[in-house]
Amino acid sequence: MSKLVIGSFQEFEQHIGKDLGYSDYLKITQEQINKFAEATLDHQWIHTDPVRAAEGPFKKPIAHGYLALSIIPYLWDQIAEINNVKMLVNYGIEKLKFAQPVVVDNEVRLKVTLESLADLRGITKAQLLATLEIKDNPKPAFTASIIFLYHFK
Repeated sequence: MSKLVIGSFQEFEQHIGKDLGYSDYLKITQEQINKFAEATLDHQWIHTDPVRAAEGPFKKPIAHGYLALSIIPYLWDQIAEINNVKMLVNYGIEKLKFAQPVVVDNEVRLKVTLESLADLRGITKAQLLATLEIKDNPKPAFTASIIFLYHFK
């Protein structure tokens, strides 16, 4: 699927209520999990100790929930190219529900639907329904309403 290209509020507005697409799959590795643990100081064994995790409920280490959330901008960029932007701000997350853990070596992809769009005195507030799907798993890792503020030129 080709990348959606948007260059203005008016172009964005045409997609309200529509699925915007899917990213490519991204494999979540133990190295990524370990680096995230270092960056966030969250070294809980369920993430970083493969031997102990093998005896746990998931039989492998799981990615931090916030690691799964943190890849949204990277995956979103594969779905849409937003042009003519002076600045993009991560504004919020609503209705976040973690439904399934992402275990090491799972492949995930992002599905996005444009829930709503608002013009806030020249700033575009985009609310996106983001679903992080796990390859070969019917249940997603999470669903959330992600809110970005786009400052178009």
